[in-house]
Amino acid sequence: MPAASRKTTATKATKATKATKAGSASKRPVSSRRSSSAGTDALALLRADHKHVSALFEQYEKARAATRRKALVDEICSELRLHAQVEEEIFYPAAKAALKDRELVPEALVEHASLKSLIGQIEGQAPEGEVFDAKVKVLSEYVKHHVKEEQNEMFPKVRGSRLDLVELGERLAARKEELKGGAAIADVERTQPVGVEA
Repeated sequence: MPAASRKTTATKATKATKATKAGSASKRPVSSRRSSSAGTDALALLRADHKHVSALFEQYEKARAATRRKALVDEICSELRLHAQVEEEIFYPAAKAALKDRELVPEALVEHASLKSLIGQIEGQAPEGEVFDAKVKVLSEYVKHHVKEEQNEMFPKVRGSRLDLVELGERLAARKEELKGGAAIADVERTQPVGVEA
């Protein structure tokens, strides 16, 4: 067989192999563990919450009017309570089971208890005085620390697990909407997170 003919045959064989691989790849089921156009994964939702609260703290630092500062603190406290509740009810139990974790989730729950204690000290208070501002500043620093640990330590492990993150994200989003829609955040959540004893 002439060299040019062998080259053409080899090229056709390569194209056929690629087409077969592409065809079989499109027939494989897409894993919903990562992300899908049908929904946002749990880690993306939690990161969005973290980013939103961080922006609220930045706005608080720049705000001068007492009414604006009060509105921002109220929103910060509300967002943190909501976020903590859905993490404790849905995300942490799933992460703990998937990772067989005995360190990251318990530590996160203790951090939530500290955050809730500070929230209880500033929630509903007039944003006046140095002590109030100091409490908001410390709350901001606690949140930054907690977010850094979650995003740098827990989230990568969860991402590498077998958890269906899209399904988990759908459950988180549905629960948040339910809570925002009028269901009261449990009073017990104002003191201790699920799984943390006083």
